[in-house]
Amino acid sequence: MSATCVIAQPIHPVGAELLRAAGIAVLQPKDPLALRDGLALADAVIVRDGLSADWIDAAPRLRVISNHGTGSDRIDVAYATELGIPVTSTPGANARSVAEHALMLMFATARQAVAADAATRRGHWGFKYQRPMLELYGQTLGIVGFGCTGQMLCEMAARGLGMRVLVWSPKADAALVQSAQGQRVETLEELLEQSDVVSLHRSMKPQNRHTLNDAGLQRMKPSAIVINTSRGGLIDEEALIDALVNARLFGAGLDVFETEPFVAHGRLATLPNVVLTPHVAGSSQQALHATATQCARQVIDVLAGRQPLDLVMPQVWERRRTP
Repeated sequence: MSATCVIAQPIHPVGAELLRAAGIAVLQPKDPLALRDGLALADAVIVRDGLSADWIDAAPRLRVISNHGTGSDRIDVAYATELGIPVTSTPGANARSVAEHALMLMFATARQAVAADAATRRGHWGFKYQRPMLELYGQTLGIVGFGCTGQMLCEMAARGLGMRVLVWSPKADAALVQSAQGQRVETLEELLEQSDVVSLHRSMKPQNRHTLNDAGLQRMKPSAIVINTSRGGLIDEEALIDALVNARLFGAGLDVFETEPFVAHGRLATLPNVVLTPHVAGSSQQALHATATQCARQVIDVLAGRQPLDLVMPQVWERRRTP
């Protein structure tokens, strides 16, 4: 019997094409009930929205969980590892897309793009006399976290916008930061105090929760902008709302939120100095193609008994679940 891979949420068609070409049957459920039925038959699963222990238990044959993205915090990796199920991720596959989206949010927030669009559609031509706008050229960008996305954003901002770029990351190599036209700082506090824009690019580990909290927001300039395209839990959302409401920040551009799906009737949605997008930073067609390709190849490798490059917990390989 051929192996079966469940694609839990829509991905680029190239993923299913590669799996079928390798002789792997593909199931693409349309609803949660069909997903649970599909998992009962699954040797592999590709997920975009995570996989809890309950859903893992629904897949007794499961031999690999392929995460469509870099962050695996929404997968119960510890439980999967306990069961001998490797979890893979796709670092770098969507990094350029996310970095470009961070830039887009910076521009949209600084130039009041969403509010200006709405005003234009209402025929409110006097908008330009009523809302302040900022330039980014020559300003200081603070990047928190320096993985693939942070590195790309650093180069884009420094070389393309003439921005001074500060980087804070406990693991960042000073030479790597310098090669990307950035400057490494020793403390987050130093970065927050000097930056005109702060963009978050850390993984969502327990110790990283609320990296940007009320105390950190208090250190920022009232003319500063906060950008988050990484994970919502990196920011204390209530503290951010308070800073925005009380004009302690110019604005924020957010693609991720503490609670997802985003609560559209919450306080954040009412603020005029915020630009919101629905976790789509990594959803350019190019990034989706690259990520689906990487996911499919990881599934093919694991089911063929080959160790893939990007295991979240490499130690699971030697005691992995077999047919």
